[in-house]
Amino acid sequence: MKLAISGKGGVGKTTLAALLADLYADEGVRVIAVDADPDANLGMALGVPPEVLEGVVPIARMEALITERTGASPGSMGEWFNLNPRVDDIPEQCWITCGGVRLLVMGGKTTGGAGCACPENALVKNLLRHLVLERQDTVIVDLEAGLEHLGRGTASGVDAFLVVVEPGRRSFQTALAVARMASDIGVKQVFAVGNKVRPGEEEAVRKGVGDLRLLGVLPYDPRAVEADLGGIPVTEASRELRAAALQVKESLERSTRSVRPLSRG
Repeated sequence: MKLAISGKGGVGKTTLAALLADLYADEGVRVIAVDADPDANLGMALGVPPEVLEGVVPIARMEALITERTGASPGSMGEWFNLNPRVDDIPEQCWITCGGVRLLVMGGKTTGGAGCACPENALVKNLLRHLVLERQDTVIVDLEAGLEHLGRGTASGVDAFLVVVEPGRRSFQTALAVARMASDIGVKQVFAVGNKVRPGEEEAVRKGVGDLRLLGVLPYDPRAVEADLGGIPVTEASRELRAAALQVKESLERSTRSVRPLSRG
């Protein structure tokens, strides 16, 4: 399974990514969780110890590696560089393991106007393409609200694009815009998942996402907030949250089973 998860900032896409990664890992599946959001916090949600995360350098900031593989230094503009650098050996060099999940912190542009025609972005996009199209692992990518790292070639290999929404018009508008963008670059299966949904709000979420199929909802649960404040993995925060994520996972698998390429089993 190859999944990309996006949504407006703060809606809980990282929560969903961590829960799905943990659920697949519990089944004995090899899982690579990719944090492709410049505001990287997937590691915290998975329960990677803070002292380990402090030592993690996002791949987009590994200057020596970027220069070696692309032939140009990070941040350089107007230089020639390799648009198709070798990346197949990078995952094993860079991932950290938490339970049964292998975490790769990609990073990305962190300042406005940074643009994407740069060596670091070429490396990151090619690495993501390799993970989606060439690896036999289950890959779960936690994206930012845009599709900075998801090119057309990569999009064609994604089994499903999940847009996370919370009850609210701004969240719905962002979700529909991101869903259109994903469809435009070739993602065939785009779904919505609700988060922070209180009793009685599910129907409003269903209407708010329009023609997007709603796979399910995660409940509003104060324990998830408390877990974040206390440094507890969201995967351990609440049985109810985990059970709801399992329902989303099962709905996702039913929805994608008929269209998944045979080469992936």
